[in-house]
Amino acid sequence: MDYTSIQILPDTRMRLASLKSSERETYDQILNKLLQLVPDGDEEGKYTEDFRIGLLNAKLDLKHGRVISHEDLKRKLGLK
Repeated sequence: MDYTSIQILPDTRMRLASLKSSERETYDQILNKLLQLVPDGDEEGKYTEDFRIGLLNAKLDLKHGRVISHEDLKRKLGLK
């Protein structure tokens, strides 16, 4: 099996290490677990990579409070 290296900040490495379920778990295994959190598709079919990236970014926006309410959106669009 071929391996490659990636550049991450020390803080990121520490955060990844905190997700280890055992000392023997590799960073590759942790990263693959995290990647599984972004679904491949649903009952209607497989998602495109662009959609999966958009879904991940939308989840991050929610987590960081970068959202507006439905009422604010309607007001902004002049629908109310």
